[in-house]
Amino acid sequence: MASPTRAVRTRKPKPEEIEAAADLIPALDDPSLFANRELSLIEFQRRVLDEARDPSNPLLERVKFLAIVDSNVSEMFMVRVAALKKQVEASIGEGSADGMTPQAQLTAIRPSIIRLEEEIHQCFSDQLQPELAEAGIDVSDYNDLNDRQRKLINAYFAETIFPVLTPLAFDPGRPFPHISNLSLNLAVLIRDPQGIERFARVKVPDTLPQLVPIHRVARTRTKSGGTLKHYAFVWLEQVISANLQALFPGMEILEAHPFHVTRDAEMAIQELEADDLLETIEEGVRQRRFGEVVRLQVNSAMPSHILEILMSNFEIKRAEIYRVVGPLDMSRLMSLNKVDRPDLKDAPFLPQIPPSLDPKIEEEDMFTAIRREPVLLHHPFDSFQPVVDFLQKAARDPDVLAIKMTLYRVGRNSPVVRALLEAQEEGKQVAVLVELKARFDEESNIEWARALEREGVHVVYGLLGLKIHSKVTQVVRREENHIRRYIHLGTGNYNAVTAHSYTDFGLLMADEDIGGDTTDLFNYLTGYSAKTGYRKLLVAPINLRQRLSEFILREIEHQKNGAEGRLIFKMNALVDKDIIQLLYRASQAGVRIDLLVRGICCLRPGVKGVSENIRVTSIVGQFLEHSRIYYFANGGEEQIYLGSADLMPRNLDRRVEVLFPLESAKQLRYIRDEVLDKYLADNVKARRMKADGSYERVKRGAKEPEVNSQAFFLGRGRRTS
Repeated sequence: MASPTRAVRTRKPKPEEIEAAADLIPALDDPSLFANRELSLIEFQRRVLDEARDPSNPLLERVKFLAIVDSNVSEMFMVRVAALKKQVEASIGEGSADGMTPQAQLTAIRPSIIRLEEEIHQCFSDQLQPELAEAGIDVSDYNDLNDRQRKLINAYFAETIFPVLTPLAFDPGRPFPHISNLSLNLAVLIRDPQGIERFARVKVPDTLPQLVPIHRVARTRTKSGGTLKHYAFVWLEQVISANLQALFPGMEILEAHPFHVTRDAEMAIQELEADDLLETIEEGVRQRRFGEVVRLQVNSAMPSHILEILMSNFEIKRAEIYRVVGPLDMSRLMSLNKVDRPDLKDAPFLPQIPPSLDPKIEEEDMFTAIRREPVLLHHPFDSFQPVVDFLQKAARDPDVLAIKMTLYRVGRNSPVVRALLEAQEEGKQVAVLVELKARFDEESNIEWARALEREGVHVVYGLLGLKIHSKVTQVVRREENHIRRYIHLGTGNYNAVTAHSYTDFGLLMADEDIGGDTTDLFNYLTGYSAKTGYRKLLVAPINLRQRLSEFILREIEHQKNGAEGRLIFKMNALVDKDIIQLLYRASQAGVRIDLLVRGICCLRPGVKGVSENIRVTSIVGQFLEHSRIYYFANGGEEQIYLGSADLMPRNLDRRVEVLFPLESAKQLRYIRDEVLDKYLADNVKARRMKADGSYERVKRGAKEPEVNSQAFFLGRGRRTS
């Protein structure tokens, strides 16, 4: 860990100087002390965009980052902007902690998004597209193709694209067609033989490759004697636009312009009035594509007479129109990740398995290994397979009586769910809490819930008004004359796919107190319980906010009593006003605070007299930082909690979250001295937040060694668990 700040001998201030300085310090509820949540989210997208610009990243990884940014911006409109619009329509004038009303936030978001979109397209056209071409991957405009290439593409259109297209007319006899969420379309103006101009819409089908391959064989021989494949693509909508005559025979094509629609995708679920939550969620998913339009993207060349048709039928204002120079929906560039050019991607790595759980090293039973000592998994550097093995072992072990589990996001073709189904077939008691309200994973979760129910699994769909976001598994096993509970607790989802790309922690253990706590937790989730106390776990919305607040206040007391106060929190987002004010109080008391916040941060560091002892760092790299770590120096008796909760009102008050303690001295040292230390020393992928809410890359000194925290974890070798 970084050494404590050295004491510096200073002149004792006079009383009048203290009083004058106090007058300059703002009250802790002053709006100026809080960054706006939405603008902070846009700043995070800009940090992701920086990775697309960074030439030290492999080229196709940079393209992936660019696609992620564009996708993230669309999600922001579907959820955050849509919610602000609803607040404005409902005449809700109450603002956020920073003092901005919903309308003021919408007004501030627009120019920030316009600048960000300009930077996205500039990054593609000025950097990535030329570099891709130089590397043998051409992403071309149709107009730039040569005659041979056009002939190939037009033949592909006739054979593959044309049969899929359905032109939809708009006239007095045919209403304006429904435009689904996130769909890319062509607005086409034609003139019929009578000289009358007509409007039609052609959807760009998302079932076809958005980047159409121009089939050709081209290879470059490398110095090592191998060959590199060359690829060429053209945008699908440009191919359709160039061949519109086939869709409108006998008509004159006057013009065609692409447009992209983003709709409100946040489901309003009236749980109190819902007879069946599963059916309510299913209907909400179906209705999502009919939500109110919150953004219309058009190309810069679209003329006003076509734009007026779209505005009128979408019932939107000019503030919801975003003109784009270049292709729309840049998230489609993600398809380039399928290109077989490993030389342009991150090097593959093989996640490791702790020796105690590796059957090639240890012959003892998995339950015996976990009973002997808890096993900490650091994903993706450690494999997720031991978690799957744990469930499969439990499913097949004749002494296992029951498995209880929470599922938030598991993805499709889930080995975790297959293990639960196998356990049911083997006669175990299986109870699963499936969170149907996991945003954008509702359909997958509904499918799994129905599959589990069909096999007789006890499926619970959550609690009224709460999302179940905790990551908990309990295996109940009969051993000799007593029952033992084996537990897995995690910071991330039970998704074997994202476990390869998200940084998370999981803990396998057989602790009696935590076993009792998880039993109480599942009883709370599946039945009726007013229990307010847990032995070791911090559980939201029951005691997590209260205990975290007490721990911060305890650090203040340690600082006042002469022990160095120290807090290190790692999370995805910091929004909660009460927690931020407590952190400000701790800073004012002299507690040193490091906040590793990947995304949104509403706390302003470095404000004189308020947050001078707080440093905010964001790490954006090869893997999505997803783990949550809460470190308390506690006067030398250090505590570390891991878990599922960020510091946001929704996590602390409206979700079921779990933080769990690390009690192994060896594991505590690993998190403190290796994980947190490397994150805080990162000078490659780290950005430091300034008081105005902007970020700057951490500058490395001339003699300072390069530290890339994620690269370190990849190359550190097998640690002892």
